[in-house]
Amino acid sequence: MALLLLLIQGPAAAILLSRLLQGPGRRPPLQPKSPTLDLLGKVSVVVPTLNEAERIGPCLDGLTHQSYEVREILVVDSRSEDGTPELVKTAQQSDPRFRLLTDDPLPAGWVGRPWALHTGFLHTSPASEWVLGIDADTQPQPGLVASLVQAADQEGLDLVSLSPRFILKSVGEQLLQPALLLTLVYRFGPAGERSNGAERVMANGQCFLARRALLEQLDGYSCARASFCDDVTLARAAAASGAKVGFLDGCQVLKVRMYASALETWHEWGRSLDLKDATSPAQKWGDLGFLLAVQALPWLALPLLLLAEPSLPVQVAIGLNASLLLTRFALLLAIRGSYEQVGWAFWLSPLADPLAVLRIAISTLSTPKRWRGRDYSSFGA
Repeated sequence: MALLLLLIQGPAAAILLSRLLQGPGRRPPLQPKSPTLDLLGKVSVVVPTLNEAERIGPCLDGLTHQSYEVREILVVDSRSEDGTPELVKTAQQSDPRFRLLTDDPLPAGWVGRPWALHTGFLHTSPASEWVLGIDADTQPQPGLVASLVQAADQEGLDLVSLSPRFILKSVGEQLLQPALLLTLVYRFGPAGERSNGAERVMANGQCFLARRALLEQLDGYSCARASFCDDVTLARAAAASGAKVGFLDGCQVLKVRMYASALETWHEWGRSLDLKDATSPAQKWGDLGFLLAVQALPWLALPLLLLAEPSLPVQVAIGLNASLLLTRFALLLAIRGSYEQVGWAFWLSPLADPLAVLRIAISTLSTPKRWRGRDYSSFGA
């Protein structure tokens, strides 16, 4: 058993180490910036909404505090029934940059979110050089948009998205969510990492800035029309076309309260984290095997190894698995800045790693049937 573990885990641990060693050389977190006159009216913001009344308030407020670099804020509503449009109309009374749009009925073959973003893009001003997609659950901080555009210009990026600072409230969230987040770090490295190829590019659609010229080249969000991880699908398509794509640490300029409970996190976030819509079958299954080897298996293997006869292979396997667990706990210090506040459950979140990998496996083996209240059971039929 020890030899089999070493055969499986040894190469995976080496890959993990090579990715984590990129951390010290990554781009530092973005800092809030004040706009310069050359940014005047450069950005159109698009916010897709569907029954977001309970959480859109901080997003609308945060957008009103962005400066003159934002030309317009288009809220594309998909026929909400909870008062979301009324909240946008109220915001419009104090900030005329807000415009409320209602997208057309969802066409066949489209997922709701990319359809709303595509609709918004088609209605943005041609005078805007950049289009920024912002999710309704985000809390943009002052200086967000200016810092994004300045970073993109300085680095020559055509598309850039941010990892946010997460707001977690319950014990269950603080146990589960960091374990799910680490599945992304293990597979793709930390935000700000510079060396990923097109097939390993990461993105976060919660805050997704793209040059208008790039979106025109890609026909808007059409290439991600059927994707439940449209952000990664679009970013990888852009990178494959030759665009320069960045995924930066935005913990100082963007906050997000994604889900209201651990159960909602498990169901909603977990079903897209496998990224199968943006991934080849070989990469999808390879990533799952990798997570099993370095994130889930150490918790299961180490107790058995400690009970085995202490042969040399057993001792080496014990050392390897203990090192993987120590690395996992050490990573909590690295991701601490990505959370608004943490409690004791956060520091015990590595215990939830087997559950997180199980969630990725379940998602890998299934196709979503419902998403944000919409029925996709006939997708692909």
